[in-house]
Amino acid sequence: MMRAQPDERYERCMVLAGGGFRFGYYLGMHAAAVDAGQEPDLLLATCGGAVAGAIIRNLPDSAARKAWVASPQMYEFFCGLQSGPQAAPLRALANVALRRLHPGKAARLPDLFGDYLFEIPAVLPLPPAAGQGGAALAIIGGKLLFGEHEVGQARQGRQLYGVTLFCGSRTAALADGLPSAIGSGGWTDAVAPSLLVDTAMPLADAVRISISDMYYFRCHSVASGDYTGGVVDLFPVELARSLARHVTMEMKPPYDQLMAIPALRAVFGFDGNRRMRHVHGQAVDVWVDTSDVGVALRDNGIQKRVDWLRNRVRLVAPPSYPRYVEQVEAQWHYGYQRAAEAYALAAEGRRPAMRLATRHNKALA
Repeated sequence: MMRAQPDERYERCMVLAGGGFRFGYYLGMHAAAVDAGQEPDLLLATCGGAVAGAIIRNLPDSAARKAWVASPQMYEFFCGLQSGPQAAPLRALANVALRRLHPGKAARLPDLFGDYLFEIPAVLPLPPAAGQGGAALAIIGGKLLFGEHEVGQARQGRQLYGVTLFCGSRTAALADGLPSAIGSGGWTDAVAPSLLVDTAMPLADAVRISISDMYYFRCHSVASGDYTGGVVDLFPVELARSLARHVTMEMKPPYDQLMAIPALRAVFGFDGNRRMRHVHGQAVDVWVDTSDVGVALRDNGIQKRVDWLRNRVRLVAPPSYPRYVEQVEAQWHYGYQRAAEAYALAAEGRRPAMRLATRHNKALA
């Protein structure tokens, strides 16, 4: 494959970096970009953002996209999230404690096959493509470079993951030969230094791979191998700049220091908040401030609960379909307002001030 030239890059890339189960706010962000005359021709998506990216890519307008996320089938999908066999509360707490007490960086090959809390329904409720055109979609996942039979072995410097870009042929030509920022930038030696590119993965599998966060969900297995989630490179600013001339992405809230940071360190071998602070200091054309999403959308979306009576950690959907629709509407308007603000400030050569800045997410000087 011939490496594409810089002038063949996309004009505008919007990075959909995470979002969890509140990914509806990305639909609002995208709608604001359209209204500002800045509609992206590339969506670069990770984790929950991959679901939003597939919906944006496959449906023709903002109204249809919002209606899909607010649909009964999407609500039924969320209601179908179940506790897995390892979701006993005391066991989960013990695993968190062990990761905190043994702060080694990916010292052993983790059990991403059996050590997880929740089961995802077999079929993701993604819309069929409504014709051709629209933005290109590229999704990030992590290919496992080890097998289930090797779980628990000492890593001893071995590379365990390959950051993988699932995309179409044009994006693949641009990405051909690019490094993995995580594996080549000094963040960890557990990730391979070269970016892998896959143009054959079905969209549903690519999305399913990207949302497969370690310890939450089982890694996703397909004919080409086993894959973990887009959290392996949740803030792909370097890749976005290589693929497009103009980049929009978020200023994010920090990872939870109690559970998320030890998990990232144990699996991938890097500090997620240090990586975030580095990304927040990079040159981006439009910064959308979602640092306060956990406050602005508190109690919105799927909640994690401990059911002591049934001895289960559970994911709980909104109590009724009408309540779910209200929450989707709140997500959409949050994303729209934050992005509209960002595009207005960018037109003046400014970026928004981070609403919820802490020592864990402020840009590195």
